[in-house]
Formats: sequence, structure tokens, C-alpha cells
Amino acid sequence: MNNKSLSNLFKGDKVIWMVFFLLCMISITEVYSASSSLSYKGGNYWSPIIYHCSILAVGTAMMVVVLNIKCRYFKLITPVLLAVSFLMLLWVLIAGQTTNGANRWISFAGIQFQPSEIAKGALVLAIAQILSAMQTDHGADRKAFKYILAISGIFILLIVFENLSTAMLISLTVVLMMFVGRVPLNQIGRLLGVAALGIIFIVSMVMIVGDDKKAEDEISPKQNLTERTSAEPQEEAPGLFDKVLHRADTWKARIKKFLSNDYVAPKDYDLDKDAQVAHANIAIASSNVVGKGPGNSNERDFLSQAFSDFIYAIIIEEMGIEGAAIVAFLYIILLFRTGIIANRCENSFPAFLAMGIAFLLVTQALFNMLVAVGLAPVTGQPLPLISKGGTSTIINCVYIGVILSISRSAKKKKTDKTSPIETSGVIA
Repeated sequence: MNNKSLSNLFKGDKVIWMVFFLLCMISITEVYSASSSLSYKGGNYWSPIIYHCSILAVGTAMMVVVLNIKCRYFKLITPVLLAVSFLMLLWVLIAGQTTNGANRWISFAGIQFQPSEIAKGALVLAIAQILSAMQTDHGADRKAFKYILAISGIFILLIVFENLSTAMLISLTVVLMMFVGRVPLNQIGRLLGVAALGIIFIVSMVMIVGDDKKAEDEISPKQNLTERTSAEPQEEAPGLFDKVLHRADTWKARIKKFLSNDYVAPKDYDLDKDAQVAHANIAIASSNVVGKGPGNSNERDFLSQAFSDFIYAIIIEEMGIEGAAIVAFLYIILLFRTGIIANRCENSFPAFLAMGIAFLLVTQALFNMLVAVGLAPVTGQPLPLISKGGTSTIINCVYIGVILSISRSAKKKKTDKTSPIETSGVIA
């Protein structure tokens, strides 16, 4: 294959491509290392990594397809994605499949996936269009705030009861997009004030209503909120009232454990009761600057979600502080490089869309890292493009494809023009 053919294949920003391939290489290495428990249980040493590589291959193919779609066509699919996401979220709320106490999955043609993964992208698309359509010389029109609040509020309410961490992730992304989209700061400030009061109220109600002793998914070492497997038994879906309140038990348990400062003697510590957090801490504590080397983790055999929710802890154990810093730096590069691409856009819609997707991926990565190092309660958020996943990995690849598509059409602005991203003062 000649250079011209390679250039046609790897279209778009080369830095984004580099970050993507590096994250995929880290993913293959660490998932292969962290899947020892799956290999042992399944009796097939290669099956987990073959499955993961197949998912990455499908995701890469989807990414190539998406990056060849012109940005203006993304506007056309927004109403369809919003409608489909809304209907799927309603379906999962009414008749979704429950695993480990969480009712987040639906099944279609034998494929299980979380509708919230699609809803995130649909919401970013919609907000980007609103911000683009209502831009003025002095920033976004004040009515844009109301429209964004209305549409995002509907989706967040449908998600929050079963997937609080995803709802928080979406909320943070929406706020960041409004800030970059030059929504009046007094409107954003009032929103943040109301949100703070709402969080205080919700936490108070959770602590009153919730019963942490019933939170079996929290104390079970088999907990996995990222992806379902066919071997897992399906639980009977709770009633409508239980759907609203049953997650309060888990939330209360996680809040209490995160805020607890009680000293527990080593001989009294129950590793089986709090296996995930305990073994993640052991993995981090047993590491050093350079790590133990890929494939030499000890805690992967004890940490049930080493390949998924807590893969960053395994990265720290095997690759050390340097490796962990490199992984975090790759996401930072992704964010800032996307900002550069957005500043080159002559139109505001692709600029806001690119930044929204970057915020979505990077904030999710931040959530996962904070949980792994014990700075946040367990959320069940995977590490984008690194954690072992199914539909979530494919959708994240599609997100990268959208950024690459925008980078292809982004042109260097004329000196007398200023992009809405640059004008906001967020990215110079």
C-alpha cells in the first residue's frame, strides 16, 4: 500500500489518530492482562482478548465510516437519534433488563446495550445545534439556555434513577458546552446554584430513604455495571415504585463508604465484602514509579472488574505512575487537540459538536480515574477506549470518528474571523 492509499485511509487529524491508536494499544495490552479471571472461568486463554480485539475492529470500521460523512449530515440525524434515544430510555425504564440491581440494559437481536450511551451523543448533537443556531455577536441568545435546559432535563430525568453517574456525566458535559457556547454566565451561575441545592436535597433523601444493608450489588465482588455478559443471570425487573427508589440503597452504601473515616484494623478488614475498592487500593499501593510490567499484576486475579471499571488501577500497578500519567495525558491531548480543530472551524456547529464530544469522553475518563484511585465513590463508568466493553467501545469509536470528520472539513480561519470557541476565551 502506497503513501497515497494510506493517506486516504487515515483521513482527518493525525494527532487524533495517534491518540486513538495509543489508547487502543494500551487497551489490548491491559485487557489481555486483566482478563485472567475470565480466562480461568471460561477455560479459554484467548477468548476474552479475541472478543475485545473484534469489538475494537468493529469500532474502528465504524469510525472510518463516520469520518467520511460530511459534518452537515450530522444535523439531519439529530431528530432521529433524539426520538430513538427517548423511546429506548422509556423502554429500559419500563421493561429493561436488570443486573446487579441496575436496570440499564435492553436487548435487540441478541445484543445487549445501554440506551444511555446513544442518548449522550444525541444530546450533544442537539445542544450543539441549539448553540449554533442561537449565536449572536455578544454570545448565545438567552433563550438558548431555556431550550438546552428543557431537552437535557428530559433525558437526565429518564437516566438518573438507574444510572446516576451517567446523569452526572451528561450534566457536566452540558454545563461545559454552555460555557464554551457563550451562554450568559449569570444563567449558568443560577443553574449551578440550583443544581447544588438539588444535590444536597437528593443526598439527604437518599440517606433518609435508602437502606445500605440491602445494597447487595455494593458488597458483592461480582459487581459489574459497565457491561453485561451472557453468563450472568437476569433478575426480575422491579415494579414502577421500586424502579424509582431501589437504587437509593446502593447510593447510600457508596456515600457512607466514601465518607467513612473509621479506622479498621487489617485483621478486621473484610476483603470479600468490599472486594473491588480494597483490591484496587492494594494494586495502587503495591505499584511504584515504573510499575511491575505488563502482565505482572497480582490484583487482577482478585479484582473482578479489573478489565472494566477498575482497569486504571491495573494500569497503575503494571505501568506505574509514569504509565498512569501517560494515559491521563493522552486524554488531555485529545481535549486540547479537539479545541484546536474547533478553532479552525468556520461554522459554529461543528466546533460545538467537537468540543461536546471531547468533553464527554474526557470527563468520563476523569470519573473512572477518580474512582480507581479512591477520590470518588464507585460509579460503574468505564475508561473510554481502554476498558473492555461491547457497545460502549463501539460508540466511543464513533465519537472519535465524528471528531475526525470535523477535522477534515475544518479550515484555517481567515485573520479577520474569530470562531465562537476562540471568542469565548476558553481556548486560545
